[in-house]
Formats: sequence, C-alpha cells, structure tokens
Amino acid sequence: MGDISCSNGINGYSSSNGNGHAQRKSCWYEEEIEENLRWCFALNSILHTGATQYQDIQLLDTKPFGKALVIDGKLQSAEIDEFIYHESLVHPALLHHVNPKSIFIMGGGEGSTARELLRHRTVEKVVMCDIDQEVVDFCKSYLVVNREAFRDPRLDLVINDARAELERREELYDVIIGDLADPIEGGPCYQLYTKSFYEFTIKPRLNEGGIFVTQAGPAGVFSHTEVFSCIYNTLRQVFKCKFTDKRKFL
Repeated sequence: MGDISCSNGINGYSSSNGNGHAQRKSCWYEEEIEENLRWCFALNSILHTGATQYQDIQLLDTKPFGKALVIDGKLQSAEIDEFIYHESLVHPALLHHVNPKSIFIMGGGEGSTARELLRHRTVEKVVMCDIDQEVVDFCKSYLVVNREAFRDPRLDLVINDARAELERREELYDVIIGDLADPIEGGPCYQLYTKSFYEFTIKPRLNEGGIFVTQAGPAGVFSHTEVFSCIYNTLRQVFKCKFTDKRKFL
C-alpha cells in the first residue's frame, strides 16, 4: 500500500545536501512494490485524498512525475509518462484490427484510454463502463488532458459493473479493452480476471475478428507472479494469441 510521510529525507532519516547542511523538510510518497523493494518520491502537495463507495483515491502533485493518481494505495498513472501505458494498451490492438468501429472499455475512469481510442478515425462508438461515478467525476475535474475525450460525442459513458453491463448488452464489439485495477482479492475488479468471465462474457461479445486486450500488472514474471503470470495463463485457456485466430487477445 502507498504511504505518505513528512520527514527530513525518507522515512524519518535526515539527509544532507553535500555541504553539511540538512535538507529542508519534505513530504514523500512511498509504495511497496514487492517484499524487498519499495519506491518513493517527493511531493509538492497532496491535491486530494478521500474514499468512494468502492476504493480509496488520492491525487498527488509529485516533484518528478507531475500529477499522480493513486487508487487503493497503488499508483495508477502519472502525468509525465501515462501515455506510455495507454498508448501501448490501445494502439497495437486498433492498428492490428482491419476496421475497428465499436469499442468497449472496462474501467478506464480517468479517461486516458478513451482519449487514445478517439484518435482513430475509424472509431464510431466507444462505450466506457466504470463502476465508480465519483472517480470518473474526480478525473474529469482534475485531469485536464482528458477533458476533450469526455466531451467527444462518440463516447458513451456508463456507470455500472463491467460484467453486468456486458451481459446486459446484445451488441458485439470489434475491440474490448480491460483498463482495470489489479485483481486484488475482495476488490471491485477481482471477478473481471477469471477464466469464466473471459470465456462466457468477453468472448461472446466480440465480433468476428474481434480483439480483447487487458492490462496485466507489472511484467515481472518472477517477482509479480500473482498478477502478470496468472492473468496470462488464464487468458491462454480461453484465447490463443495468434494473428490467424478469428477471436484473439493481444
């Protein structure tokens, strides 16, 4: 989980600027990556901290990365480099598809995935389904870079559980994207990473030649086996990652 502390240096240890003078008091964000690894960075300010019905949320103004969104104690994205994650999530799938017109986003409340999708001229409709209205409203207010995406008439914003929404709808999609938090047991996204969900909810909602893509946590095949490896192995039981398959995942 992420922690915020104010100290001279990190975790209460004083530090020097090299001239024998103590550095002035700073506020730091710290997050455990794995058992023997943590990262931390200095903050300019804490812009918002609170809790919704589903999750805890913080918006931090960090010194190295600009604004950073933290949900349930895990850093979700940072202003300076969020484009790397979102471009990688969106563009390979859409460029591989012959003619992507209809897209369904599971999650994506901050609006960045929708922003990247709406850059494609072939896209006619993007359904963004997020369970947490408060997070969506919060991101609309604070994340200025995505405001145009929320105003785009092609975007259909739905507040609902993604599983329930996909099961309720009859239409098929060219691309389905899972822009979700990691599958923390008991969390709002846990059931959206299961074999039964992929097989009986996702796959039937894909058009012929449709593509499913999902985030899968850090790609640490040895140190993050509870996320990346588990998701990959679950997907393999339902989809085949081959370009010749009629329905596939990337």
